[in-house]
Amino acid sequence: MAEKSIADELADKHKSISIAEFFEKNRHLLGFDSKIKAMLTCVKEAVDNSLDACEEYATELRKKKKDFELPDILVRIDQESEEVYKIIVEDNGPGIIPKIIPQVFAKLLYGSKFHRLKQGRGQQGIGISASILYGQLTTGKAARIISKVDGKPAHIVELMIDIKKNDASITRDEEYAKFSREHGTRVEIILEGTYRASGDKSIYEYLLRTSIVNPHAKIVFIDPKGERITFKRAVESLPQATKEIKPHPWGLELGVLIRMLKETKKNTVLSFLTDEFSKMGATTAKSILDNSKVNHKRKPDSVTVEESTDILKHMQKADLQRPPTDCLSPVGRGAIEKSLRTEYNPEFIAATTRPPNVYRGYPFQVEAALAYGGNIPETSAKIMRIANKVPLLYESGACAITIGVNETDWKRYGVPKASGTTTPQAPMIILVHICSVWVPFTSESKAAIANYPVIIKEIKLALQECARQLKVFLHKKMKAKREAQRVSTFVKYGTVMAKALSDLTSKDKKEIEDLINTVIEKKFSVNVDEQKKEIEKREKQLEEEEEKETKTILKEAEGEEK
Repeated sequence: MAEKSIADELADKHKSISIAEFFEKNRHLLGFDSKIKAMLTCVKEAVDNSLDACEEYATELRKKKKDFELPDILVRIDQESEEVYKIIVEDNGPGIIPKIIPQVFAKLLYGSKFHRLKQGRGQQGIGISASILYGQLTTGKAARIISKVDGKPAHIVELMIDIKKNDASITRDEEYAKFSREHGTRVEIILEGTYRASGDKSIYEYLLRTSIVNPHAKIVFIDPKGERITFKRAVESLPQATKEIKPHPWGLELGVLIRMLKETKKNTVLSFLTDEFSKMGATTAKSILDNSKVNHKRKPDSVTVEESTDILKHMQKADLQRPPTDCLSPVGRGAIEKSLRTEYNPEFIAATTRPPNVYRGYPFQVEAALAYGGNIPETSAKIMRIANKVPLLYESGACAITIGVNETDWKRYGVPKASGTTTPQAPMIILVHICSVWVPFTSESKAAIANYPVIIKEIKLALQECARQLKVFLHKKMKAKREAQRVSTFVKYGTVMAKALSDLTSKDKKEIEDLINTVIEKKFSVNVDEQKKEIEKREKQLEEEEEKETKTILKEAEGEEK
């Protein structure tokens, strides 16, 4: 027998791996690179799935003119030991039939959303399975799924992921009588993590922002200490239902067009163009093929790369309508304003929804809102980045939204921006929401949006539209402040002026003071007595602050002497 060559020996070492095995070694790609982030990612993936399921269920019931419930979601964190937690997410969605529970929760890249062009929170069929995989890797514990379809008994499945096969390894599968909801799903994952009670990257902050951009949902959060926090609904209506669409020619890439030509079941190139793309009429399609010198009746898979290049060039020059908007479901200006007002009670709020645009053939839409003052802390502005109604809390520096915010000239709109900083220095919330049939995330962890120029442009236009309204408000506020200072000066020295005039004219001081007050009230439309009380209150506050500061300085001086 001939001795194996080195090439043969090296070839023997080559073998394929499953997607589960790949992510077992590269879990950081999915957002599990730290214990804090891992906990947040698990909650996020489960809540995203719950919101999608609840909305789809309610939409289908509404189509059939049946009663439906708005999303009602429970998020609970139980501490099992020092760094081990149980995450529980329960919803009132349609439930999952028992036979597909193992595939939904234990098979990576399994789902219904990858191939459809329709706005949704999940895209790849990775998130919840990856969360179960992380729990399995860090604690060795099986995940528990309890699900009930309306009219049928609840079912409980305990499972782990078979890494080599990228499939479920089931340890329990039976009916379950203790599920309290009439329909819905409950997911329990035990994992190693670090719980952060507050801050921009906490579970609380994620749920708060989720409630703001999903104002139709009620979310109840029970933290590890047992404290119950309820994020109430701001609106009582279901978001507009989305429809699947076909790709739009704008921004389409050559490789995608060639693949579509090979895979289509249409018999002619003309029917391919008119039926496989949105907003492509027969007249436009014929013009494109005529300009490209391609016979209308050619079979699509016979089109060469050179001909495909010409077709694409003329497709992108064609005078087409914008893509349809029924594939997208923006939050809506009124709903965003209501949510922010409920949570922060700002002095000023403005929101806008831009017309849809396209990147790489995918339609997208940008919404923006600015909230100023009220209960917003007097620090640098808080940026809320949202994609398909899901908050993004990590990798802000790599995100198109952050770039759009930083490239906006805030000083032009009267908002201060300290030298050397990128964020406006004001009690302000900047919310930007991008919705699309396929959001271009920078990685599988879905933490940041890729920097496509067209996306950044739309973000800036949306922010500028809101900022113009903010500029008017700040101008009026500054004008009112100056007016108030003038009034305060007249009121404050009215008594002194009355006494001086009384001494000069020998007239009654009280009569002169009443006359001065009448002029002030008529000129500035204010109540002088109330103004005096306000002045006394402000002066008292200033005295107290000065006294407090003096005591602090003296105390520090005593300490230095000792």
